[in-house]
Amino acid sequence: MAADMDASVFKAYDIRGIHGRDLSPTDAEAIGRAFTRVISHQSGRPASELRLGLGRDMRLSAPEMAAAYRAGMVAEGATVLDAGRVGTEMLYFLVGSRDLDGGLMCTASHNPKPYTGAKLVGRGALALSGETGIGDIRDLVLGGGLGAPAGPAGTVETVDIHPAFQTAALAFIDPTRVAPLRVVVDGGNGMAGPMVGPLLSRLGLDLIECYWRPDGNFPDHEPNPLLPENRQFVIDEVRRCRADLGIAWDGDADRCFFIDSDGAFVDGDFLTALLAQSLLAKHPGETILYDIRASRAVPDLVDAAGGTALVNRVGHAFFKRRMREEGGIFGGEVSGHYYFRDFYCADSGTLPALLMLELLSGSERSLAELVGDLRRRYFISGEINSEVADPAAKIAEIAARYSDAEQRTLDGISIDYPDWHFNVRPSNTEPLLRLCLESLVSEADMEARRDEVLALIRA
Repeated sequence: MAADMDASVFKAYDIRGIHGRDLSPTDAEAIGRAFTRVISHQSGRPASELRLGLGRDMRLSAPEMAAAYRAGMVAEGATVLDAGRVGTEMLYFLVGSRDLDGGLMCTASHNPKPYTGAKLVGRGALALSGETGIGDIRDLVLGGGLGAPAGPAGTVETVDIHPAFQTAALAFIDPTRVAPLRVVVDGGNGMAGPMVGPLLSRLGLDLIECYWRPDGNFPDHEPNPLLPENRQFVIDEVRRCRADLGIAWDGDADRCFFIDSDGAFVDGDFLTALLAQSLLAKHPGETILYDIRASRAVPDLVDAAGGTALVNRVGHAFFKRRMREEGGIFGGEVSGHYYFRDFYCADSGTLPALLMLELLSGSERSLAELVGDLRRRYFISGEINSEVADPAAKIAEIAARYSDAEQRTLDGISIDYPDWHFNVRPSNTEPLLRLCLESLVSEADMEARRDEVLALIRA
């Protein structure tokens, strides 16, 4: 029964657990009901007046689980617009473009095969988080407070969002400017193939499609390109085919990752810097958001391009809310989430791919050359996790040790010196501290600084 669910499935930014063990269809129906009630409360409108979007990914459990979420929303009286099998950003587009009251995407994103879950948004595709709705859903489900629905059941409308989504996505670039680049694409048997594939096929590219068909068995590798073992295939293919670049997506395709023509993975902060430059060339003077972990390459390139760079807390809920409040045109996270004001402030795995293809087509330099300029100036550690018994005490110790530096506590603690800096932030769900460090001196200096800070963290 739903009341017996493990509370740990309710995460900071989504709901997620192993299908059949942590989350069942019965649980999903209860979550659907609670989600509807929370949206009703937030909007100040009765459930019978709500219009909610629903989508699902390619997980083997997704049809059953999505049907259960839908049953719960309908039981509470909502009208559900069911988009069927789509990428997560297509659900966001459905909610935003049709001015729905909210939406639920049945997905476990990049997680391994056994997982299932849901991503939740309110009006305007603004994400729910643990503090802005997910905690309330948890309390309703686990507290046994759902009871019987208050009114008559709602209805279901089946919708096809693909044509409108494709038109909106292509409007971000000039398709006639895209050159016939050779591009290796790895969909990871997730949602990229049916979502991004039709757009790429219209651009005259020399496409090498790999794992492009959705398959919840993930026969080759898990749909998480952030893990080196899951991106080795696309790296090898870029080198073998002498491609101009490679692009890999995660399972629900709301994140994409790039491999340059030398077969090197491109870090998310460097991609943020390049995409920001490209967008500022089209929209001078705009504001760009970047996360607290990022390389100084981001504010440096934004400043050079005449934009305003604003540092932000990590997490999509924080990016989307601040972008909505302050009007930033674009935001990027080290983790590969890229947000666009003109796409309902939502994150997208389609738009960065299109924009990068347009950027490279108009440049006389390859992605390897563009990123190479950054790699020779900015020496980054990547994110390194350490298990600690008391994260708060360790952060206090770090603050005392580097008391002569400029310090910020926007997200964990950030230590800034003129020629090096780092951020240490606690995990939302585990007893971990996450370190990101950068030197502006050399690779060797970065490694020495990294080892010094890690020794303090792990002492």
